[in-house]
Amino acid sequence: MRDAMKQNDMASALLDWYDRHARTLPWRVSPADRLAGVRPDPYRVWLSEIMLQQTTVTTVKPYFERFLSIWPTVNDLAGAQDDAVFAEWAGLGYYARARNLVKCARVVARDHGGVFPVTSKALLDLPGIGPYTAAAVGAIAFDEPATVLDGNVERVMSRLFRVEMPLPASKESLRKHASDLTPQARAGDYAQAVMDLGATICTPRSPACGICPWSAPCLARAAGDADSYPRKTPKKPKPVRRGHVSVAQTEMGEWVLEKRPEKGLLGGMLGWPGSGWAEGEPDAPEQAGVRVGQVTHTFTHFHLVLDVHVKKNAKPPADARLVAKHDFRRSDIPTVMRKAFDLARASFDTEEKVQ
Repeated sequence: MRDAMKQNDMASALLDWYDRHARTLPWRVSPADRLAGVRPDPYRVWLSEIMLQQTTVTTVKPYFERFLSIWPTVNDLAGAQDDAVFAEWAGLGYYARARNLVKCARVVARDHGGVFPVTSKALLDLPGIGPYTAAAVGAIAFDEPATVLDGNVERVMSRLFRVEMPLPASKESLRKHASDLTPQARAGDYAQAVMDLGATICTPRSPACGICPWSAPCLARAAGDADSYPRKTPKKPKPVRRGHVSVAQTEMGEWVLEKRPEKGLLGGMLGWPGSGWAEGEPDAPEQAGVRVGQVTHTFTHFHLVLDVHVKKNAKPPADARLVAKHDFRRSDIPTVMRKAFDLARASFDTEEKVQ
């Protein structure tokens, strides 16, 4: 690291920049409000951090605001029905987060009197909270000088120190750099500042180095190769899995759905019945109906191709979830199931708009 700026000076420069340019976010307390004594609500901080995992701010905002309107406190969320939470989460992806969200809320309500633990170490004991989330909540909600390392911070550190080792092998090196720069004072504002820097200035492509508060000490900027960081190990091609789903209605016009197993992808969510997903060519289940086409969807570790079947006047199995035509909300099912419905709906009498 060049001596153009000392570590304390770097933190001060970043905080000065953040005081002027902090993003306005529905879960954030602004620097001016924090200076005036307003403290962040740990529930809002935690909820936003869980939602933001692997998801963009733009996508999360309406989900966050809707959750708060329905369940304004952690105790409210703890008392919610699982299916109600899963329905509101549908479309946000990474559905294990929704299951852990409910579990965590109930632990906080039951074991902690509805009050979140105030240290990252204690937060790690809660369901669904890993090292990043524990550090983020500890820093933002409680001003603990914890090291926050998300994708934005990794990118900033890799450029600032011109770290040649590719991710994910370089993660601990990047964490050490981030830890060395984290100040004892205003730790929450600093954590949000360095994430904002990565999101708005030190972007993946064409970083705005000319207006960056850390332009002077940045080794990658000095070398003129900031775009090439962070280095990344090439990813292996994702495998393709295949399966079948049956979009069906009973004679009374009820939609025939099923609740997926608690464990595994889309666990606990409502979806269309069908086959398992495999890398071969699984057979269509008996009574699947008439095939109308295919839909594709990409998960973290594989691509999925589903053959979509439709069936009218279906005789549902005993464990099916029957949803009356006027009660069905397209928004209550995961994205891949919405795609199947969108393909199949022309085969049914759907005069009314489906949400």
